[in-house]
Amino acid sequence: MLDLLVRGGTVLDGSGAEPRVTDVAVQNGRIVSVGVLADAVARDVVDAAGLVVAPGFIDIHSHSDYTLLVDPRAVSAIAQGVTLEVIGNCGFGCAPIVNPDTAAANIYGFNNQIRLDWNRVGQYLDRLQQAGPAVNVMTLVPNGQLRRAVLGVADRPATAPELLHMQALLSEGLDDGAYGYSTGLEYPAERGAPDAELVALCKVAARAGGLYATHTRRRDDGAVSAIEEAIRVGEQAGARIQISHLLPRKTSDGEAERSLALIDDARARGLDIAFDMHTRLFGTTFLNTVIPPWAQDDPLGHLESADSCRRMRTFPSIVASGGWDRVVLLDHPTFGHYARRSIGESAREEGRDGFDLAFEILRAEYRQPLAQRKPAMVIIRAYTPDQQAQVFGHPLCMAGSDATTLAPDGPLAGSVFHGAYSWAAWYFHFMVHERALLSAAQAVQRLTEVPARTLGLTDRGRIAHGFRADLAVFDATGFQSCATTFDPNRLAQGMRHVWVNGVPTLRDGELTGLRGGQVLRRTH
Repeated sequence: MLDLLVRGGTVLDGSGAEPRVTDVAVQNGRIVSVGVLADAVARDVVDAAGLVVAPGFIDIHSHSDYTLLVDPRAVSAIAQGVTLEVIGNCGFGCAPIVNPDTAAANIYGFNNQIRLDWNRVGQYLDRLQQAGPAVNVMTLVPNGQLRRAVLGVADRPATAPELLHMQALLSEGLDDGAYGYSTGLEYPAERGAPDAELVALCKVAARAGGLYATHTRRRDDGAVSAIEEAIRVGEQAGARIQISHLLPRKTSDGEAERSLALIDDARARGLDIAFDMHTRLFGTTFLNTVIPPWAQDDPLGHLESADSCRRMRTFPSIVASGGWDRVVLLDHPTFGHYARRSIGESAREEGRDGFDLAFEILRAEYRQPLAQRKPAMVIIRAYTPDQQAQVFGHPLCMAGSDATTLAPDGPLAGSVFHGAYSWAAWYFHFMVHERALLSAAQAVQRLTEVPARTLGLTDRGRIAHGFRADLAVFDATGFQSCATTFDPNRLAQGMRHVWVNGVPTLRDGELTGLRGGQVLRRTH
């Protein structure tokens, strides 16, 4: 007897092939048959007539490293049919860790509910598996934690012994099962890393068959040259290259077109290269990234020093480089009267500038004990829907959440990360219905087979015999995001059923309470 039979659905198998109405059979967590199975008997039979049956969606760019420990239900992801997340992106992540106090600043969603009491990547992955995530998870080794473990937050190249130490930590993480290496070169902990250092680390990842995923050094002025650097580093190291959220935040003067042309040229000369893009019209980050590396040893002391504040104004941070008028403070427990407005606008009304207001918010933040501290988050307005259509229409582009998994109830109920509840649903609706840039079959392929192939996964991302039973069943016309900029924690609609490794996780639009996710580890 079969474990599961999904009957009569419109199967989009992930290959991009035309849809066909047929059945899907599952046994022991794997797909055992795809075809009309009129006489088959199963313990669980689901009528999928009128619904799409697709492989579970793959989030190639997630930051759920910590939130999956706090609440492993991954509600925001499961509600969109997401069954696999790649964490450790942008140089951020939960391992390796030498000094927990230093490492905490390099972890999205950190709230001190789970102590950072592990060191190496393998120990972290063990903890994650013990938590029992609802989604499958694979990790990259984050460069920000490598540098913090060895250099602290130092705005300089690593010395030869320090580089050897970082290479050893990276090699250890890859041996522990990580699938590659990521950088966040725009962030304070990594700004001092030169090409030679990155190439040396990339070579370690390349020798292990790992991916090099990079959040480039500049995404405002000079963004095109930063993409050139990413390609140069990956090419010299012989690594597979994944450029994170490719579209520059400054998209005038043809920078988007030049960025895409660089990808095409690299691909044409034989490089294994692709890229991803989040689905927001803005970037999201911590306000505290305005603080330079030289001030991160004692941020409060420097924020209370008039001389240090003058120096910090000259630091070309990810936040302030494009001006304070495009930087919007999200809801904040202490500074709610400034929330949902641009910092530039709020500051002008009080007769001061954006730096003054930002430093005031950060001083209040750092005066709180670490256990009670809630870092201020900002959005940076950057894109238009037409620019999104341009980049998502490129055949090498994959969508990613660039967010942490969340839930509207439980320990993460008060947390916000734009994109968490919306990215896959928004992408499908935008590409298929709103802009008609892809067929439903093509959109599903971009969300499944394409990222699986990029990641080197041979048994996920397709509905085919022998593949893992990660399945999503949804209403093709009703599947869409309900989230808004200032009300982002709204579950997507239209997803009916989700199985992860054959485990029913969403049934008739409701969580079952079962979690079948696995922590995937790269094998040697």
